[in-house]
Amino acid sequence: MAEADEGARVSTDERGGPVADGTPGAHAEAVQASVGPGANGTQGGHAEAAQASGGRAAQLKHTGLRPGWTTGACATAATTAAYTALLTGGFPDPVTITLPRGQRPAFALAVEELADGRATAGVVKDAGDDPDVTHGALVRVTVRHGAPGSGVVFRAGPGVGTVTKPGLPLDVGEPAINPVPRRLMREHVAEVAAAHGGTGDVVVEVAVDGGEEIARSTWNPRLGILGGLSILGTTGVVVPYSCSAWIDSIRRGVDVARAAGRTHVAGCTGSTSERVAVEVHGLPQDALLDMGDFAGAVLKYLRRHPVPRLTVSGGFAKLSKLAAGHLDLHSSRSQVDKTFLADLARLGGADDALAAAVADANTALEALQLAAAKGVPLGDLVARAARTAALDVLREAPVAVDVICVDRAGTVVGRAAPLANR
Repeated sequence: MAEADEGARVSTDERGGPVADGTPGAHAEAVQASVGPGANGTQGGHAEAAQASGGRAAQLKHTGLRPGWTTGACATAATTAAYTALLTGGFPDPVTITLPRGQRPAFALAVEELADGRATAGVVKDAGDDPDVTHGALVRVTVRHGAPGSGVVFRAGPGVGTVTKPGLPLDVGEPAINPVPRRLMREHVAEVAAAHGGTGDVVVEVAVDGGEEIARSTWNPRLGILGGLSILGTTGVVVPYSCSAWIDSIRRGVDVARAAGRTHVAGCTGSTSERVAVEVHGLPQDALLDMGDFAGAVLKYLRRHPVPRLTVSGGFAKLSKLAAGHLDLHSSRSQVDKTFLADLARLGGADDALAAAVADANTALEALQLAAAKGVPLGDLVARAARTAALDVLREAPVAVDVICVDRAGTVVGRAAPLANR
């Protein structure tokens, strides 16, 4: 999972940024350089959040899970330390920064390098208890003096990607450093300059050790972020298991598809259903949304940012949950309702004995096989019910929906033709 930022709308991400570093098909950042967030004050700053009476902070306190820090927060800390060293000759360690919501975490430095005209500092990202693909990654920032009047100029170092497609919050050709981390880094550069007599005209190069390899398991290549990871985060805080990473990845995927002029996108629950959607419809990579378990995230975002045609492609069991009205298809949050499947089977002509067998089936696959043996098109019935559920969420949005149900081998076991709300 890519980092799940406290300020994102549920994910992945850290799944809000130019792209989500979300691991496709899984979901949602440092340091272990010394101690983790909240320990002895180093990388701390969550005490205020823990005292909140509601929202994410209260949820996090209830779960007992440890929050972490986004790549943007780590890059800001490294930038602050490097520029301080460039001006004074000494690295502050730990280095304290101020996040958008006022937290003041301190980060231990894993790298300190000072040479003629440049300084490099590194922070190891600690994602807390979030299953983040960038957890443990070393974020390095090198600061050099810039041309007079240039302000802060950002560069992508090794392991940080470059934007190559429109539809993201950054222009094509820009380093994949999210607008909020850029703002934070500029603010901290200005503070250091004011404190130590600098001009604030600097070149800031952000790198992530092994970032190009890590990025292969994220959405970046598909969204046109090439060469590495994105530096992300809206609050600087990673909320574990918030699911924000994946959901923001979905939203960015829709944005990219719309910017590319796509009129047909597919929300897929996994790699097999994605392959089938491509085979059936011939869709390009930037029209494919790694929906995973978050059907609701796809549908709600398309309701506000419509694309004319949506294919929902997924495993039979997962889509049976959507058909029953569940918008989160994860096994811990929704279950296959075999009584519901039995009711659908009756609509397809099943007698009492078959309906009872379907209701008593061990798995959704077994229910499908029982129905198929009696000539009852349960896969098609599930696909149609899932289409109805999707259209209910889309409301008046001008989006036609078709559904493809597949089994684990990728065989199509149910279809529902395109239909839109009238």
